[in-house]
Amino acid sequence: MRLLSIFLFLLSVFACKEKQAENNATTPTKVQSYSIAQFMDNEAVRGGSLSFDNSKVLISSNRTGIYNLYTIPATGGDYTPITASDSTSIYSISFFPNDDRLLFSADGNGDEINHIYLRDTTGVITDLTPEKGAKSAFYRWAKDQQSFFFGSNKRDPKYFDLYELNINDFSTKLIFQNNDGMQFNAMSDDKQHIAFTKAINTNDSELFVHNLNTGKTIKINSTQSGNNAQDFSKDNNYLYYTTDVDSEFLYLMGYNLKTGDKEKIMERNWDILGCSISEQGTYMTIYVNNDGKTDIEIIDNLSGDAVQLPDFDDKSISNVVFSNDESMMRMFVSGSGTPSDMYTYNLATSTHYRLTNVLNEAINEEDLVNATVVRFKSFDGVEIPAIYYLPHQASADNKVPAMIWVHGGPGGQTRQTYNPLMQYMLNQGYAVLAVNNRGSSGYGKTFYQMDDLNHGEKDLQDCVEGKNWLTTQPEIDASKIGIMGGSYGGYMTMAALTYTPEEFAVGVNIYGVTNWIRTLKSIPPYWEAQRKALYLELGDPYTADSVRLKRISPLFHTEKVTKPLMVLQGATDPRVLQVESDEIVAGVRANGVPVEYVLFEDEGHGFVKKENQIEAYSRIVQFLDKYLKEDQPTTDGEIRSGAIKAE
Repeated sequence: MRLLSIFLFLLSVFACKEKQAENNATTPTKVQSYSIAQFMDNEAVRGGSLSFDNSKVLISSNRTGIYNLYTIPATGGDYTPITASDSTSIYSISFFPNDDRLLFSADGNGDEINHIYLRDTTGVITDLTPEKGAKSAFYRWAKDQQSFFFGSNKRDPKYFDLYELNINDFSTKLIFQNNDGMQFNAMSDDKQHIAFTKAINTNDSELFVHNLNTGKTIKINSTQSGNNAQDFSKDNNYLYYTTDVDSEFLYLMGYNLKTGDKEKIMERNWDILGCSISEQGTYMTIYVNNDGKTDIEIIDNLSGDAVQLPDFDDKSISNVVFSNDESMMRMFVSGSGTPSDMYTYNLATSTHYRLTNVLNEAINEEDLVNATVVRFKSFDGVEIPAIYYLPHQASADNKVPAMIWVHGGPGGQTRQTYNPLMQYMLNQGYAVLAVNNRGSSGYGKTFYQMDDLNHGEKDLQDCVEGKNWLTTQPEIDASKIGIMGGSYGGYMTMAALTYTPEEFAVGVNIYGVTNWIRTLKSIPPYWEAQRKALYLELGDPYTADSVRLKRISPLFHTEKVTKPLMVLQGATDPRVLQVESDEIVAGVRANGVPVEYVLFEDEGHGFVKKENQIEAYSRIVQFLDKYLKEDQPTTDGEIRSGAIKAE
């Protein structure tokens, strides 16, 4: 009887497993195929400063093909255009605290030399930081609303000093001269204390509080750790900061400016990315990096209770800003398969208003793909997290090609956010596995530091293991897997094609580093505060490290590349110089390998003009269709600013 019971039990287990396998089998879904023009007819919105009377919101939108300024009624309505640039993107900073004047930022077509501009109520625009070649960054408004603080490297190109600009006569005053590579974090409302960090390496930094009245500077952290000041309390008695002392993840601390005492305020199982205090001090907003997705918690400081926020189903709130009187919030709401829309929320009535609808109405939201978080073991047993996107039309009977996606950095992180290029690729039948290889942020400091001084080696093997994981998925064509990425991800693409030439079928290098020695020597002057930290992680090109840097630089080993390559580059890029892409293209072409080169004369480190994005993204998919999906050889060509030059 016992044997019969066991036999019947096993039969039931097998039946359950078969039923579960049936339920888990991917069923293909028919989706409408969209053009890149339709995908890029989506709108991207940034900013979101509420006006002094909470009647409208200032935004930047690329609805015309380039970012310009608009205002929207705070309860929804039509856009009102404020600027009409047709060349340089314009990004909103803030309304003035007591009138409809506004501040915005713009650079020179991607050269990253940002200036701060004023637009008055008559439409006249004034450059408030006109120094040629100097980069400026807005920090915050003064509590009395008669001035604002900003950083500028006009005195010394290497360092950002702290300035105060009077909004009545527009005079500028130096508040703190930065001679030591400090990075501004926060300032108290009474203008007495400022918080700075100084990088030790790319994870760790020292945290300082400087008293402007006494000139005394106090170091807050006692051990080497990752530290960042977040905000001062409204009574000017406490500094809130994040740290990872004795922890894998960042948690929130409070520092008493009078007594020097420290207190742990909040800890989560993931990094607390930051916190902010609303203008009147009623609310504290906490941002948590939960497995590549932002979780927001808002605490009522008076009651200690969590503030109930609107429920957006499978979408989440990713960013909030309170109005000065704390009666309203501006919110961004998005999902991995839906672009980010802006809302306002009236705290008194618990009413929310949708201000934007950025998804092209021609696109069915159900045709977009949501992310799945997966994990796989790498070659040495380290668990690697990744964000997986599988096209709806994929199935075991309709296998699809796939691309490994590598983020920038090196210490970046691919997050569960909407990406138009990725969604276009998915719509065209390509799966995407975004590998957060060792060295990525968000998974603890041990994981973050695992790639130090071994870039292009163990982290590259993580990407190879990601490819191997894809080959086990029943919906993936294991013979058609490529690799792509931008900036550091572009480097990883070239490293993959160079040092593991038979692993990936194609590569798409988007403004990627190919010569580490040159790149690290040509770091822009305003990165001086981070330069030594980068050298510690990547290697110092002026020392014996240069031997290793040359060894891991694909430019010196182009003869190993055998698979089709696409390279995309902005001519004004100050980080990855155009010569990087020019030379890697020439080197790979010398092998007789097909190479397509896309160069935009009016873009920098990242393509922001919609017409250029359309050109770049369409060319990427056309390249993949030729070399990955169809395996058909084609004529090598060069694309410059959208014009193809056959060779």
